[in-house]
Amino acid sequence: MYDVVVVGGGPAGATAAEDLAKAGHKVCMLDRDGRIKPCGGAIPPRLIEDYNIPDAQLVAKINTARMISPTGRQVDIAIENGFVGMVDREHFDEYLRGRAQSAGADRCTGTFLRIERDEAGPKVIYRDKQTREERTLPTRLIIGADGARSDVARAEVPGGDTIPYVIAYHEIIEAPEAVSAYDPTRCDVVYDGAISPDFYGWVFPHGRTASVGMGTGINGFDLKKATKDLRFASGLGECRTIRHEGAPIPLKPLERWDNGRDVVLAGDAAGVVAPSSGEGIYYAMVGGTVAATAAQACLASGKAADLKLARRLFLKEHKTVFRVLASMQNAYYRSDDRRERFVSLCHDIDVQRLTFEAYMNKKLVKARPMAHLRIGLKNLAHLTGLVRAEYV
Repeated sequence: MYDVVVVGGGPAGATAAEDLAKAGHKVCMLDRDGRIKPCGGAIPPRLIEDYNIPDAQLVAKINTARMISPTGRQVDIAIENGFVGMVDREHFDEYLRGRAQSAGADRCTGTFLRIERDEAGPKVIYRDKQTREERTLPTRLIIGADGARSDVARAEVPGGDTIPYVIAYHEIIEAPEAVSAYDPTRCDVVYDGAISPDFYGWVFPHGRTASVGMGTGINGFDLKKATKDLRFASGLGECRTIRHEGAPIPLKPLERWDNGRDVVLAGDAAGVVAPSSGEGIYYAMVGGTVAATAAQACLASGKAADLKLARRLFLKEHKTVFRVLASMQNAYYRSDDRRERFVSLCHDIDVQRLTFEAYMNKKLVKARPMAHLRIGLKNLAHLTGLVRAEYV
């Protein structure tokens, strides 16, 4: 009998399993193994510090972000007083799973099938990867951390089957030795309707490799062609492709994260990917932490209502940031004219400083009220067309 079975071994699930094991609980982490999520791989300094990520896990350190408009206009934003770390999910996720196991969590490898219940409590039923047989994990609680379009969420949590998402696709390529358009210390973010009609494309260095990809919520849009076009536009068309992946990325936290009984969600399964940026690793790991906290509270009290603590704790710190980012996406991602204006706004030094301070520290910066006021007025001017987009 486990105290908690964690379904999913990505950053959210592995973090939850590690936290629970360190707290002395008997926990099992069920993971499919071998699946690599398409991801740019950026992690901010706060994640590195909060979750004690060793330097060896960083495949690159980024000091500049380049915003590229539909007309090809470029705005370089220096990352002051720090850097953005880059990880490769193929190795980073396994590192987190190994760390959870070292903390005392059991690992099972297989595919989640369903949850059954009897007088002894819930049981997670899964198909073992090696034997292909159905196996049973009896437990007191379940954390569903099995990604966007989560099977646990759809089966157990009201509204778990209605989460909005974009489809992300990327190709991991061999990084070139010398290409004028490619800088191994710079992330390129491409706001161009030809690459993505409602999101963006990216070129993110990973040391010896690079992630080139895009996302969209438009059905029928050719993701592979858009990524190919982006590669050639970035001077990377001839680079060898090592692997490619596609998967949904949720864009809005679910209204409920628990079933009021014995299940709580974490990470993509709960919808905690930042709007506008699509950033998910940091928020997934925070989601794992708050799910583990809620599970511990429920185990101690015997009250299922304590599972609601996960969502409350997460939104208490991050709700405002998510609302601001959602508003920005709704305002600027709807047309190339709006995208052009957004990149033009990125020229502003106030926008640059506050944006990256918020990204690095994961909270809105309140110490510069006049800067916030100036940004609000400039944002309004760009959206209403009172100022023309600057072409540089």
